[in-house]
Amino acid sequence: MEKKYTIPIGPVHVGLKEPITAWLDLEGEKIVGATIRPGAIHRGIEFMARDRNPIQVIYLSERICGICSFAHVIAFLRAVEDAAEYPVPVRAQYIRTLVLELERLHSHILWAGVACYSIGFDSAFHLGMVLREKVMDVLEALSGNRVNYGVATVGGVRWDITPEVAKAVREMVKYYKAEFGAFYDVVTADPIAKARMRNVGVLTPDEAVRYNAVGPTARASGIRCDIREMSPYEAYADFNVKAIVPQDYYGKAYGDVFDRFLVRVLEVQQSLNIVERV
Repeated sequence: MEKKYTIPIGPVHVGLKEPITAWLDLEGEKIVGATIRPGAIHRGIEFMARDRNPIQVIYLSERICGICSFAHVIAFLRAVEDAAEYPVPVRAQYIRTLVLELERLHSHILWAGVACYSIGFDSAFHLGMVLREKVMDVLEALSGNRVNYGVATVGGVRWDITPEVAKAVREMVKYYKAEFGAFYDVVTADPIAKARMRNVGVLTPDEAVRYNAVGPTARASGIRCDIREMSPYEAYADFNVKAIVPQDYYGKAYGDVFDRFLVRVLEVQQSLNIVERV
C-alpha cells in the first residue's frame, strides 16, 4: 500500500496566478484529496477608474491582464458605447474582431504550453513558446506592441490594417496551418502526457454550472456556451461561430485537463479560420 503524503502549495508559487493555498493529499503521483483556501488581490481598478474619463480608463483596463488585455478593453468600450448609443463603423468592428482572435491565438497557445510545463513535458512547452512567437510578431506589426496594443478607442480603432500587416497575417495563418499540428500530435501521442491529463481535474457539467465556469473550461465539460455564438459582438455575427465541445469530435466530454487542452487546441484552428475570413 502506498503511503499518503500531504504537500502544501502557495499562497505564493511560480505556478499560481493568484494567491491561493492548497494542501494536496497524494498517493504516489495521484492527488486523492485537497483542501483549498482561496485568496484575493484587490488592485483597486474600479476605484481608480472612477476618477478618470473614458479615454483614460482605456489604458487602465488594458492593464488588468497582460495576456487578455484587449478583451478587457473591448468589454469596457462596449459598455461606454452601448450607454452612449455611440455607433462603431463596420470596418472598426472587423479590426477589433481580428485583434480579439489574434489575442485568443497567443493566449491559447500559451495556456497549452504552460499546461505541458506543469506536467513536466518541457520539450512540448518550448515548442509551444516557439509557435507563439509568430502571432506575437503579427500583433507587434499591427500595433507596435507585443502586449497592451493600444488599438481600440471609443467608437472605433486607432490603427487600420496596412498592406504590410495584411501580408503578415496571411503568412501567419499559413505558418500555423502547416506547423501547429505538430504540437498537437506531440502532446496527444505521448502516453505520459495523456496519463497526467486524462481523468485528472474532472469538472462535470453539473459542477461547471454550479461553479459558474465559463469559456474553454465550461466547453471542455461539454457545455455549449460561447458568447461569440450566444450573444455575438463586434463582427462575430458574420462568422457563425459555434462552441467547440469535446463530444462533437471524440464522442464524449470527460471534463478533465486533457479535454481542456483539446478545446484550446481546436479553438486555435477555429481562430485561424476566423482570422483568414476577416
